[in-house]
Amino acid sequence: MPVSGEVAIVGAGVTPFGVLHELSYLDLIARSANAAVSDAGINMDLVEAAWLGTAEPLTAGLVGDSGAAVAQAIDFSPRPVTRVSNFCTSGMEAVRAGAMAIAAGEHDVVLAIGAEKMRDVTPRGSLVAKTAEQTHPTLAKGRTAPGQFALLANRYLHTYGASKEDLALVAVKNHGNANRNPKAHFHHDLTVDDVLSAPRVAEPLGLYDCTPTTDGGASVVMASREWAEANARRFALIEGMGLAVTGGYYSNFFDGESDYLGFESTRAAAAKAYEQAGITNPRQELDVLECHDCFTITEIVNTEDLGIAAPGKGVELLKSGATSFGGDIPVNLSGGLQACGHPVGATGVRMIAEIFNQVTGEAGERQVQGARRGLAHTLGGPGVIASVIVLGSPGD
Repeated sequence: MPVSGEVAIVGAGVTPFGVLHELSYLDLIARSANAAVSDAGINMDLVEAAWLGTAEPLTAGLVGDSGAAVAQAIDFSPRPVTRVSNFCTSGMEAVRAGAMAIAAGEHDVVLAIGAEKMRDVTPRGSLVAKTAEQTHPTLAKGRTAPGQFALLANRYLHTYGASKEDLALVAVKNHGNANRNPKAHFHHDLTVDDVLSAPRVAEPLGLYDCTPTTDGGASVVMASREWAEANARRFALIEGMGLAVTGGYYSNFFDGESDYLGFESTRAAAAKAYEQAGITNPRQELDVLECHDCFTITEIVNTEDLGIAAPGKGVELLKSGATSFGGDIPVNLSGGLQACGHPVGATGVRMIAEIFNQVTGEAGERQVQGARRGLAHTLGGPGVIASVIVLGSPGD
């Protein structure tokens, strides 16, 4: 049984994203999962299995290193729970795994949960410490996520004649979008001058070019199309899914065939998802996107890799207003990782929830009028893993 057109999202729940010292990792799971089940109009007893996406359980005292966290958080025992981890695609991997189990006929109704507790330690005590202390003693010294993507940014700016002002426009747009999202980490406008005058992190990237360190949880309920048509209050169909892994954590930067102006992983994952969804012109056939903007440069190159803009034309697309609220192909209306935040395991599920709400007409102030088909995209590690999922309204 294929996934495409046969697996539905029927409910979604997202916690606030931010510095949530008052909520534990288990709280994030429970609040998002219970909200998703309530949104689906069912009770937890109908859910047959769950998948948990968490990338960095070390920052939550290892409580998220297995599916046992879900059993504890929502009294899910003895039903099966699998914890998945795949860099920043971890949350979307939970969705993909659950969708395949439904398509295989193993289950009728399942949960995909993403959660990450990143702010109970300092930023330097979490991912930066892991990179510096637990990875290769020479290849990884000084290697941080901002440093890696700064290499991409410098290469792109040099090749295409773009500027730091162009990068700043992504931060300005996405922080503005977050003002319409009550669950986003930040709710304040930025100007280009704000972005350019912020402390430098890794040239040409400054503070506001980088995603914040954030806590958060997100969940979606998935079901077979047959179940959704008979029982769901609302639903969206998974039209296409693609996952691509194109290199290693260390080897990525030594690939002599890469021009380092984009990511083959995104292009390959998108091609798979588009093939399944029957999409040949994504600019014309998609209504709204959530794409990985861990740094401002990343949104620009991702719009190119996803086929929304031609290579080197991502800045032109951005400046045209097409990707803004009210544009013909709005991107990251949630605020994106830039302003919504990036609790790594939760992000992919949150993106799916956002697109689900858009194509079912329940995105509130962020609603794209007439949205019928949308895309969610995550990019993992140094750009070697990407996941793309296309959702559409039934009957389209």
